[in-house]
Amino acid sequence: MPVVELNGIRLSYQVTGTGELVVLVMGTGSPGRVWRLHQVPALVAAGYRVVTMDNRGIPPSDECAGGMTIEDLVGDTAALIQHLGNGPARVVGTSLGSRIVQELALVRPDLVLQAVMMAAHGRPDPVQSRLSAGQRALYDTGIELPSTYYAAITALLNLSPRTLNDRSAVQEWLDLFEFYRSGISAGMRAQLEVEDFTDRLTAYSRIKVPSLVIGFADDLMVPPYLAREVAEVIPGSRYEEIEDCGHFGYLERPAEVNELLVKFFAST
Repeated sequence: MPVVELNGIRLSYQVTGTGELVVLVMGTGSPGRVWRLHQVPALVAAGYRVVTMDNRGIPPSDECAGGMTIEDLVGDTAALIQHLGNGPARVVGTSLGSRIVQELALVRPDLVLQAVMMAAHGRPDPVQSRLSAGQRALYDTGIELPSTYYAAITALLNLSPRTLNDRSAVQEWLDLFEFYRSGISAGMRAQLEVEDFTDRLTAYSRIKVPSLVIGFADDLMVPPYLAREVAEVIPGSRYEEIEDCGHFGYLERPAEVNELLVKFFAST
């Protein structure tokens, strides 16, 4: 996986396929390889050159434990697009990644051919803000949750009732979450600070890039009404909501997500 000096940091990324450029931007605490389970194969099969990246805070990219801003993360994505051929690119994000895409479309529309925002939000949610503060407090006090408890809480917060009620499916998720444990790295701690932000909906009304906003119907972390708000303020944007999936909708219902991506990309 290449690591390149961009925007003042070392940034890790991976390119697969050939064709027009698609950049996938992951959310808080997650490496870019998560996209490779479902979205990368589908987009490569559709004829795109697909790039995943580890946002600053996620090794082997620089952790930037001293702090970061949304402008830093946007600058990293812009620098990577330019490094790979100056764009414009189709750019997809989820959760924090959606905020990065939204801000990139606002300040560097020349680099964005189409924008897709999953689990999007343009203003803070009180529960999400309190949860983020709690996660930072766990790191600051040196507390690591028991892995079994962490797995159960992560499943409840990020999966849909459909998955939670499927005994075999949910067991696989629990085993996965338990393997990764609850420890928060210094880089993730810095990413969590970015989740404290002011209302940006008025600013997003100035986005002119063709945009698709995707909400996940059972998302507790970023409830779909927040995604609808983003779609309502971006002129000409489309909103789609996928049933029976939570915050990890791109993993729970990948076929539906991938179909929306490919169809939207083909529209321009």
